[in-house]
Amino acid sequence: MMLNSDTVELDLPPSHSETESGFSDCGGGAGPDGAGPGVPGGGQARGLEPGEPCRKDLQHLSREERRRRRRATAKYRTAHATRERIRVEAFNLAFAELRKLLPTLPPDKKLSKIEILRLAICYISYLNHVLDV
Repeated sequence: MMLNSDTVELDLPPSHSETESGFSDCGGGAGPDGAGPGVPGGGQARGLEPGEPCRKDLQHLSREERRRRRRATAKYRTAHATRERIRVEAFNLAFAELRKLLPTLPPDKKLSKIEILRLAICYISYLNHVLDV
């Protein structure tokens, strides 16, 4: 999912205070009664959570810094790990399907991924040679 500069979404971990993350002048901090400035129940009029960055605070950050902060969130890391797990499973499934098409003795011999690729190259070369003859 790609976010443009207008819809940057940051979920800073609870260990980051507003001063550490650079969002202290946003007005999202809680007042003495625990509510945000002028909004009952905390937050801001726009619906931001306390401590969530304002748009004006994100403008002074470089594109790379906004990307780095977005990637530092637990939500992003979880989503990335899920995508990576799906990618690796698809990759392994493709190798398993390729392995089924290759002749080996014994037929159920376990091959590494590089062995599967090398055997596939040799087998394709052999089939091309058979077709050319």
